[in-house]
Amino acid sequence: MLTLETSRLLLRRWRDSDRVPFAAINADEQVRRYYYPSLLTAQETDELIDEADRHLAREGFGFLAVERKADKVLIGGAGLSRPGSEVPGNFPLEIGWILGRAHWRQGYATEISHRWLDFAWLQLRAECVIGYTSCINDPSRRAMRKIGMIHVEDGDFDDVTVPPGHILRPHVLYRIDRPGQ
Repeated sequence: MLTLETSRLLLRRWRDSDRVPFAAINADEQVRRYYYPSLLTAQETDELIDEADRHLAREGFGFLAVERKADKVLIGGAGLSRPGSEVPGNFPLEIGWILGRAHWRQGYATEISHRWLDFAWLQLRAECVIGYTSCINDPSRRAMRKIGMIHVEDGDFDDVTVPPGHILRPHVLYRIDRPGQ
């Protein structure tokens, strides 16, 4: 099974022991303030992990657990997936992450993203990778720009999985192309 490493992190398949700490991350209002639905129950988190495992088995890549090497603490999850039908266009891959609040502002999202982008370019031979988030999610937008993603000016869209009129419905689309194109 797929395992990726950075200097500080191990990106690996989910374990049963990850379920409780990841459920705690998904139950944190600050962590989930830009997600819809905002908070996830333990059961919903389990379903997310189970789906990530199925995706990994089917595609050979996916949303992996992120463990800090120094102390083996689960700090969140991150990975590549296929964009859903709510995303306009025909893009092959999207990148995403969610990290526990105690692990913000330490460069982990950037570190994780660079490793996943290397995988996308070298292993999957992807032409591009997208990222998207609600318009008001300035922290994720900054992180996407930091890893070299560019806002697709005509790519903004309403996420149809979010109810009309909800503040999180308007989304922005970012993109990065394989180097050398």
